[in-house]
Amino acid sequence: MMVRTFAMTALAFVVAGSAARAADPRYPNWPCAQAKVPDISLAAVWAGPPLDDAENKWKDDSKVSALVSKLAARKTPLDEAEKSVKEFLAASADKTTNAKLLFAGLFDTLNAQRAQVMSGLERVSRKQRDAADRIREETIELQALQDATPRDDAKVDTMSNQLIWDTRIFEDRRKVVRFVCEVPTTIDQRLFALGRVIQQEME
Repeated sequence: MMVRTFAMTALAFVVAGSAARAADPRYPNWPCAQAKVPDISLAAVWAGPPLDDAENKWKDDSKVSALVSKLAARKTPLDEAEKSVKEFLAASADKTTNAKLLFAGLFDTLNAQRAQVMSGLERVSRKQRDAADRIREETIELQALQDATPRDDAKVDTMSNQLIWDTRIFEDRRKVVRFVCEVPTTIDQRLFALGRVIQQEME
C-alpha cells in the first residue's frame, strides 16, 4: 500500500512540476518563471557615446581584457568591481576611449556568459521532460506489477527503488534549475551597474 501511495505521489509531483514549464510558447524549453530575453539590448544598459570600433578592439588591449575578466566574474563582489572601474579610468590617459573599450568588453563577455547559462537551462529542461516521461512509465509499470497475480515482490521492489531514485534526481534538478534561473537577471543587473559607473566616470 505504501509503495502504491508513493507511486501516485511521484506521478502527481512530476505532472505538477511539468505543468509550469514553457509559459511562453516561443521558447518551449525555457524552464524559468522569469520571461526569457535572449539578448541584452545595448540601449538598455548604455547611454554613453557610441562604442564605434571599441566593440572589436577591446580584446587587443591586454589591460582592458584582463580587467574585463575580473569584473565579469560573479565571484568578484560588485562593490569591488565598481572600485576597480574607477581606479582604472582615473589612471587612464584617454578616459573616454578606455571607458568605451571597457564597456564593450563587459557587454560582450557578460552577454556570452548569459547565453551559456540560458542554453544550459534549456538543456536541463529537455532532460527533465524526458525524466518526467520515464517516471510516468515507471509508475504505470509499478502499478501493473503490484496488481499482477501472482505478484512478483522482487520486481516490485526493484521498480519501486528505481522510481524513488529517478524521482529524487528529478527533484534535485528542479531545485538547481530554480536557483540557476536567477543567474541571467543577476548578470543583467551587474552589466547595468558597471555600465552606469563607467558612464559616471566619463563625465
